[in-house]
Amino acid sequence: MPKTPPGSQPDPMLREVNRLLAQLAHTGFPPERDGAVPHSEGMAPRRITPTRSPAIVLSGHAPPPTRAASAALWARLLLGILLGGVMLQWPYPHQCDLPLLGYLGAVATVMLTGAWVAFASWKLRSGLPHILSLILVFWGIVLAAEQLLPRIGYAADQASWRCPTELPAPKP
Repeated sequence: MPKTPPGSQPDPMLREVNRLLAQLAHTGFPPERDGAVPHSEGMAPRRITPTRSPAIVLSGHAPPPTRAASAALWARLLLGILLGGVMLQWPYPHQCDLPLLGYLGAVATVMLTGAWVAFASWKLRSGLPHILSLILVFWGIVLAAEQLLPRIGYAADQASWRCPTELPAPKP
């Protein structure tokens, strides 16, 4: 018996697979010759329109930052570095109670400023401000650790969260 050439009769299974793939993915799979999806019993044929995929923006092709955005980034970074530097010269006692909380709040501000500048510099693709902002975050962690570690028992020196209360002197 002679074999029939492979292209003479369409494979019914192939048509069904193509139809199901077109329904599931809507990838614009090339439909049958006339552009209609083959229909099964009782269903009318329908046309498949290819869907467009969303445009992909490559990170290397981002527009360069404007001068105003760069100036604002550097201003935030310099103010954060200034705040981090003056934390060494904190003029108020901060060994315990509310003054300690105020100092730790200022240290948290240093860390938040560093994180804010890090995110902004990452978005603007500015390398040097990003590195400096990460150093600023690290500096805030060092300042916080200097106060927190003695209070949680991890350092050789022990410190307390609360100020010691002085008892009144006994009357003679």
